[in-house]
Amino acid sequence: MMDKIWANSGDSHFLEPEDLFAQALPPRLAERMPRSEKFDGYELLHVDGQTIRRPMPKPIRDGEFKGQTIEQISHRPPGSKDARLRLADLDEEGIWGEVTYPSLGMWATLIRDPELVREAAKALNDWAVEALQGLSPRFVATASLPLLDTADAVAELQRCAGLGYHAVFLPTVPPAGRPHWNDEAWDPLWAAAEEAGQVIAFHIGTDGENVVYRGRGGALLNFNETSYGGQRAAAMMIASGVFDRQPTLKVLVSEGGATWVPFLGDRLNESARQQPMFVWPKLDRQPKDYMNRHIYASFQHDETAIPTFTSMGYRNVMFGSDYPHMEGTYGHTQKTLHNLFDGIDDATRDRITMGAFLELFPHVGRPPAN
Repeated sequence: MMDKIWANSGDSHFLEPEDLFAQALPPRLAERMPRSEKFDGYELLHVDGQTIRRPMPKPIRDGEFKGQTIEQISHRPPGSKDARLRLADLDEEGIWGEVTYPSLGMWATLIRDPELVREAAKALNDWAVEALQGLSPRFVATASLPLLDTADAVAELQRCAGLGYHAVFLPTVPPAGRPHWNDEAWDPLWAAAEEAGQVIAFHIGTDGENVVYRGRGGALLNFNETSYGGQRAAAMMIASGVFDRQPTLKVLVSEGGATWVPFLGDRLNESARQQPMFVWPKLDRQPKDYMNRHIYASFQHDETAIPTFTSMGYRNVMFGSDYPHMEGTYGHTQKTLHNLFDGIDDATRDRITMGAFLELFPHVGRPPAN
């Protein structure tokens, strides 16, 4: 019997009630919120007058799971929709605290109506703070923001800080029609986040287009493509001088691995060093220094994550279980943690499983000693 390794998780997701918006919003708004219709072999996702057709998983023809779909194989954990059951899942898996991202809320970038996205964000945030953080401080819910108008985003961030939130969720790419994260239009948001003590939490795979490649190798290539959005968002904040203006602001990039941080820091340093005449605005420090001070990165299975900490000088490496997604560690979290940390010194293990997380969210604390 293996000794349990406890960890905090920098990445998980909650599944909102399917009738959340119908219950919280007036009918004229609720009917335009994300909803799904499933048919034989495909799904229709309706969002604010737009309809997106997505293929549904097909039965597997050969191998161990013949005749089953991917959804049948990757069964939902008991607590994916019930926060009380979720605590039991976390105890079983050895996860103490966790950052939780929305599910339906990730489609908010497709909404084109500022009023709709503003009211939807309020409804989602009111529900999450009660259903998750109101149940246990072990849940760090991320607030969704109405990003079609910066003033609306700032107002909702400030409201959510008053409700007890500690982090705000941002997609790696802003909604259509809005400037990239390096634009000065977002400066009030960064300033408000720093003032309110909110962590900026980017989740990869929120670039908008999920299918970039088709044909041979398409599935692997598309999965790989999701990693880059978080890197671009972090680089934009650094290159545009956000951390010179907001020196205490912290950013979490979830589910994108950790090894990219030293690499990207080196690339930005090289550009700043070799072509200084093109660097604008001028930065107070080397780009890699901002990476190491302000950017935190979560991973789940990556065997390169620990050497990133022990050999590359990057300390803000954070484990994440990605509960309840199929690419996460649910059902084998202890096996994963032991594979990663058996034989690793206690200080390194503690930093990656607990310490980096607690720098951002100290109120969560550690599991009680047995």
